[in-house]
Amino acid sequence: MIANLLFKHSSLNTSTLRLPCVHTVAAFFASVAVASGQQFVQETASRFPNPNPADYTNQLTIGDIDGDGDLDIIFANGGGFSSPGSPELLRVYSNNGSGFFTDSTIGATGGVTGLFRGVELGDVDGDGDLDMVAVQDFNLPADLLINTGGGRFASAGAARLPAITLSSSRAQFGDVDNDGDLDLFIVSGTSSRFDCGQYRLYTNDGAGFFTDQTGILFPLGNVCNNMDCIFGDIDGDFDLDIRTSSTGTDNSRLYRNDGFGVFSEVAGVPADSSAYSYDFGDVDGDGDLDLLGANAGASNSEKLLINDGAGNYIDSSAWLLSNPSIDDNDSKFFDYDNDGDLDLIIGALGGTSERIYNNEGTGLFSATANVISLQTDSTLDIMVADLNGNGKLDIVTAQGESGNFQNRIYINNGPADSIAPNIVKTEIHPDTADTAGPYVVRASILDQMSSDRNFFDKGISLNYTVNGGATLTIPMRHSGGQIYRGELPGQPNGSSVSYWVTATDFANNTGTDGTETFLVQELLFDSDNDGDIDLTDLSNFGSCILGPDVDYPAEDACLIHDADDDLDVDLDDFDGFLIAYSG
Repeated sequence: MIANLLFKHSSLNTSTLRLPCVHTVAAFFASVAVASGQQFVQETASRFPNPNPADYTNQLTIGDIDGDGDLDIIFANGGGFSSPGSPELLRVYSNNGSGFFTDSTIGATGGVTGLFRGVELGDVDGDGDLDMVAVQDFNLPADLLINTGGGRFASAGAARLPAITLSSSRAQFGDVDNDGDLDLFIVSGTSSRFDCGQYRLYTNDGAGFFTDQTGILFPLGNVCNNMDCIFGDIDGDFDLDIRTSSTGTDNSRLYRNDGFGVFSEVAGVPADSSAYSYDFGDVDGDGDLDLLGANAGASNSEKLLINDGAGNYIDSSAWLLSNPSIDDNDSKFFDYDNDGDLDLIIGALGGTSERIYNNEGTGLFSATANVISLQTDSTLDIMVADLNGNGKLDIVTAQGESGNFQNRIYINNGPADSIAPNIVKTEIHPDTADTAGPYVVRASILDQMSSDRNFFDKGISLNYTVNGGATLTIPMRHSGGQIYRGELPGQPNGSSVSYWVTATDFANNTGTDGTETFLVQELLFDSDNDGDIDLTDLSNFGSCILGPDVDYPAEDACLIHDADDDLDVDLDDFDGFLIAYSG
């Protein structure tokens, strides 16, 4: 990174504008947008609190922390690049619903301070609101902040997280073992993030208390210069894999999940260098997750990796038609022109402004001009979200390391999102003899943006009918990456369960997938329906095989022993019975 740069501000420096009222300022910026043709116009001075707190911000996250239907912002702050600086507030900005923000830090967290490098949101205790993890650099403990309601958080890291100090730049929530709760993955060094350290995987007990399971679930061994991590299902099997990034030469890693939360490193991933972050997105429209590495290519350019559908990646950086050597720190995918493919924004540190690339429809990206207000600042992190509720994705940047530490917001004056989420794939539940349930169903869902929590939604639902009856609906929870999980309740024997998924994005576009069906059936040979094949079933089998060699009516109790479906119970069925018999 570049440290201690001096920035020459443009003639229109919105961080120093002082206008008489919010409506006047909004009208002023709208006129600038029309006059300049820019789609994304910086409105920091009117929409963010003044005066600028000048926090050294390393990373940000966005989410509805107070349950009022709009998106709030949390900034991970704390000074120092390669050595500790001053602890700073974990800053919380609350949205009024129209994209104007109030500093609610003290009321939200009580004034928690630290050398925070990363912050992320997730419902760790299953109570329906977003909790928060904040990780620190320089061998300090992570904190877990539990949402007690209304966007107020109680610091609970000492009670709920393993007592391990870390030098971390990033943490992510994800349900790695498919048990319905969010586990926690953390990248770390030793004395700082630039040292070599062991990645950490903490599993959740379901109530938001975490246990260090690294030695059981994750490969052991130190990895150096760790900057970022992100969950995503790279191979279409509905479990969460992990991509990490490192500023060391070829230290970034890709790990595959075996479905039970046990990870192994994936070999053969194209080498990188000095990668500050990776972001998942389906850039070529084939339903799988491709990767963009900020600063990961040759001479500080970007690296684009295309997925073959099975989680194998091909270096396709040539698809970035303009790929300069600039100190870039983060990126996000988003469909800024509403044409159905993912475009790209890259956050730059020093010397140039943020850059937006247009996807030509197949993952070939060309640089655009005059789309965003030019601002040469020190962007360390970037996110897109509809912050003023008009169905358009706005931009927020986090500023640290150099410059005047002014976090910024850019309002989108372009087309609104009119494209429904894509339910790429829904898990097929097999026929089952289990009448108790629950029946777990997961879905892979993508929309017209990327973030570390996929896309912002207004509801993902698992809909179902039993024997063709009324439609019932169950909410699906975000598991991490692009995966969502729901649990259907148990059903009586003989039930036919049909189900399908619907997803509504933040612009109120709703997508749905096709219907799947499974049967709740008795266990073959289990004539007393006690869940095993025992002496009672042997006696009943004997009565059926000794009976007349005729076709049995469909309701006959002997049909449970008809393994070959020829409508009688005979010696051919007895071979199957012996295999199933448990005594």
